Amino acid sequence: MQKYEPNSKTRKNAHIGSIEDYKKLYEHSINNPEDFWAEQAERITWFKKWDKIWEWDFNKANITWFEGAKLNACYNCVDRHVDAGYGAKTALIWEGNNPDETRNYNYNELLEKVQLTANALKNLGVGKGDRVCIYMQMIPELAIAVLACARIGAVHSVVFGAFAPDSLEARINDSECKVLITQDTGVRGTKNDIPMKSNADIAVKKTPSIENILVVKRTGSPIEMVEGRDVWWHNALASSDAECAPEEMDAEDPLFILYTSGSTGKPKGVMHTTGGYMVYTSTTHHYIFDYHPDEIYWCTADIGWITGHSYIIYGPMANRAVTMMFEGVPNYPDFGRFWEIIEKHKVNKFYTAPTALRALMKEGDKWPNKYNLDSLKILGTVGEPIKEPEWLWYHNIIGKEKCPIVDTWWQTETGGILITPLPGVTTTKPGSATLPFFGIIPELLDDEGNVLEGNEVEGNLAMQRPWPGMMRTVYGDHQRFFETYFEKFPGKYFSGDGCKRDEDGYYWITGRVDDVIIVSGHNLGTAEIEGSIGGHPSVAEAAVVGYPHEIKGNSIYAFVTLRTGHEITEDTRTEIIKRVRADIGPHASPEKIQFTEGLPKTRSGKIMRRILRNIASDNIDDLGDISTLADPSVVSSLVDERI
Repeated sequence: MQKYEPNSKTRKNAHIGSIEDYKKLYEHSINNPEDFWAEQAERITWFKKWDKIWEWDFNKANITWFEGAKLNACYNCVDRHVDAGYGAKTALIWEGNNPDETRNYNYNELLEKVQLTANALKNLGVGKGDRVCIYMQMIPELAIAVLACARIGAVHSVVFGAFAPDSLEARINDSECKVLITQDTGVRGTKNDIPMKSNADIAVKKTPSIENILVVKRTGSPIEMVEGRDVWWHNALASSDAECAPEEMDAEDPLFILYTSGSTGKPKGVMHTTGGYMVYTSTTHHYIFDYHPDEIYWCTADIGWITGHSYIIYGPMANRAVTMMFEGVPNYPDFGRFWEIIEKHKVNKFYTAPTALRALMKEGDKWPNKYNLDSLKILGTVGEPIKEPEWLWYHNIIGKEKCPIVDTWWQTETGGILITPLPGVTTTKPGSATLPFFGIIPELLDDEGNVLEGNEVEGNLAMQRPWPGMMRTVYGDHQRFFETYFEKFPGKYFSGDGCKRDEDGYYWITGRVDDVIIVSGHNLGTAEIEGSIGGHPSVAEAAVVGYPHEIKGNSIYAFVTLRTGHEITEDTRTEIIKRVRADIGPHASPEKIQFTEGLPKTRSGKIMRRILRNIASDNIDDLGDISTLADPSVVSSLVDERI
């Protein structure tokens, strides 16, 4: 496999510019963790310093960081930059669904809006410790609402704007939110008037804790407003005081709850606290994206997911970054939208998901080649392991072979990035998350919990120690927190992912352990098979699942989307099977290949494998809730065309 070195210009300007410097700082973070994190904590402004850096016991799932310290997350993201004289600097660039919609906020303007919103929430009876549900599309008021909650010590629970009323209801009820913030209707791509307020109205019929709904007027479409309960955002701000002092919060006070998506049963409220999370997100953003003042940084994620929390709002804004948020989709008004935005705003750091890259790669090089992408310095990926074809396309076509790619591995639960290249340091390999971030000690364990030493091993990915940004509990259910993450391998944090460590000590995420398919006694990771299929020149995207087989126990069913312009032929099917046999072995060959125009995905791009498994197993009467999918009609096509 070809390796890719950071270029000399990146090395020269990077915060860390050599592997030797990385190793030195990594060893310091491992051997002297309290000193290291005390040093990193100086990035944050504290109202009172800590009494103790950390205390932890994984056997009881108890973790604390910066105990006794006082701070405010909103103050660290906004006020202190104004106090330091940077109020006129751009804080947030908002790019709307339509290319002619752009709004910029400097730190002065952001502080003004956040204080008004914070007082509007106070006027509705929201105080420290109360939960506020935020159910919005990617409009600036979403970021403002998040910061306003943090300012007054309210715990925000952002619910992704594509969720159906039942999902919204379950999340509100689990955390007993007092106020819901939403918008009249939403726009996204060709979809106009997405019924945000109407969905909220349906949900709150069964959420007794909600006292008020605060409504942003995004489109002006007519909606029902319930007198005494519903309040227009603009009216609430107009009647609010301009000044709102930030609440002093303990480092271990809750900052937000974020519910994991796509799981069955009761939603799992991942709870993050304030001090450690702010230290970790600011530190990781600084080093991993090699952020320098005034650079334009764009993470394409939705704030409804952890990536948007950590790497659109809290991490970048703590670092006084110019951070972007985007309301639209990558293919509207055409497949050049991402690249048009990069040219328009001269974006320097670009962070997106492999699923978006595959969709854009599928349409060919003509779209990115229309635009000037010379402003780009660093590219990043998040959300799933990136396969070699899209990595190379990203590197060659988007980065023009000059931009390091940081392929980041982390989770909602981790709060920030744990395994990643550093742009001025790491020799990268397409598809590998490479090396651990500072303070992180990954371990690969066999199924009995034994540590697999050395290189060229594969097992369950666990962490030996805590880090400041990790979740503290499942909201309202600490026992579930322990059982999910610490019970299987006592004394370790278990990620739920499989991973292999190669001959160079690089880490390769092989997918969720529950995505392993056992075929004739062979444990096969779905990511590895999908990577092999994706290497075929006609393939845009692939997802594989297991289905019952009379002889093998399970066999492999592949759902494959071809690139535009490639026809489905028997030769293509044969070539894919040959490729998998050559790359992995005959035991990994798909028994069935279903060619499809699309896969069932959430709006964040996550493939809903549960649906694919049921289709492959011919269990089509139990597909579950498909209302949260980006395109629910995909499911009907998959069912009709199943093999």
